[in-house]
Amino acid sequence: MFNKQSQGGAANEFETVIGQSVKVKGDFNAQGNIIVEDIMEGGIKTAGNLEVGEKAKVTANVEAREAKIGGLVKGNVKIKGFLEITSTAKIFGDIEAASLSIERGATLVGKCAMPTEIEDIKKIAKEKEA
Repeated sequence: MFNKQSQGGAANEFETVIGQSVKVKGDFNAQGNIIVEDIMEGGIKTAGNLEVGEKAKVTANVEAREAKIGGLVKGNVKIKGFLEITSTAKIFGDIEAASLSIERGATLVGKCAMPTEIEDIKKIAKEKEA
């Protein structure tokens, strides 16, 4: 899913795995790549990539460089690069990504924005800070 150039390493290098027996409450901030396989409540923000597994249940706003979502996400999703939404994904919140793929069968309840110009990205970032 993630190309080596955008990730800066092997496509399967993940620094943090929130496994099937782990439930996290609170904000989670990281610099590396993250996999979520179980329950996450709070916020997720990483400078790296994010993968949300098919059985994961995330109640959080999400920010990452690139992401693949296969589970449930209740919250807004902001991705700087490519966002892949698989057929098993259910997203209840607004999404923002530079590029986007949504498989047949996925559920998206929210708005979708794909800023294409750098000025659009800067404008959106300023609006969210205000």
